[in-house]
Amino acid sequence: MTQHDSDLPMELAAPARRALTQAGYLRLEQLTRVSEVELKQLHGIGPNAIKQLRSALSARGLSFAERK
Repeated sequence: MTQHDSDLPMELAAPARRALTQAGYLRLEQLTRVSEVELKQLHGIGPNAIKQLRSALSARGLSFAERK
């Protein structure tokens, strides 16, 4: 995978990036189908990663899915 395949934030820590890509999330749009609670269950996704992802989504007018 190259950075061109993904639009995840560049500042995202390596463990968080690995967790997302291993779960099949390469693009911010994909994160609109998952809730913060679900993402936090991935090993490597912590409060800082959620904050960075929320900010990146918000910048595009997007947000995480509502909790199910």
